[in-house]
Amino acid sequence: IVEYYGGTEGGGTLIRAKDWLLHEGSVGRHWGGGRIHVLDDRGEEISEPRREGAIYFDAPPDPSARFRYHRDDAKTEASYRGSLFTLGDIGYLDEEGFLYLTDRQSNMIISGGVNIYPQETESHLVMHPKVHDVAVIGVPNEAMGEEVKAVVVPAPGVDPGPELEAELIEFCREGIAHYKCPRSVDFVASLPRTETGKMAKRLLRDRYWEGRAGRLA
Repeated sequence: IVEYYGGTEGGGTLIRAKDWLLHEGSVGRHWGGGRIHVLDDRGEEISEPRREGAIYFDAPPDPSARFRYHRDDAKTEASYRGSLFTLGDIGYLDEEGFLYLTDRQSNMIISGGVNIYPQETESHLVMHPKVHDVAVIGVPNEAMGEEVKAVVVPAPGVDPGPELEAELIEFCREGIAHYKCPRSVDFVASLPRTETGKMAKRLLRDRYWEGRAGRLA
C-alpha cells in the first residue's frame, strides 16, 4: 500500500506501508526529489522539527509554467510566496523529513493576534464519551477579533446544557493549551457536511458571522 498526498497544482509526497508504521500519521516525504518548506506566520522557514507551520513546495522556475486558478487571481496570488506555493495545508516535518498534516489554513482562528488551528481541539473533544461529533470555529469577539467556539453533537442519550458545556470546556483545559480551548459550546442535532462527509465549516461559520465583517475563507 502506498499513500499519496498532493494536488493538481503540483507538489506532493508519498509513503509506503513499512515507513508509515515507523512514522504513524505521516503522509510521507517529497516524491519528486524537491523540498518541503514549513513557514511561520512571518513567512520565514522553520528549521526545527515538529514545529507547526504552513506547508509550501517549490514552484517551477519558469513563471509561465506555474498554475493559476481559473478566474481567481486573488486566490492564485495568495498561493504563492516568492518561488514557493502552498496547497493551503498546515503541518510539520519530523527529524527524518516526513510530513504530517494537522489542519487547513482556511480553518485558522485569529484570537487576540494569536493563530489557532482548531484540529487539535476537535481531536481532543471528540475523545470525550459524551461527544458524538464536533467542529471548532472562530466566532466574533469585540475585544479579541475572534474567539474559539465548539459546536457539538452530543452522544445519543446525553442531555445538552450548561453542565455539559462546563464539563467539555474543563476537559479541554485539562488536556490542551488553554488558549486553544473553547470559551463557549453550542449544541446541535447535526453538523453540516458535504456528500463525501467533509465538514462544511464555511456554512457553519456563516451562521455566526452573518451581517458582520469577518475573515471567512
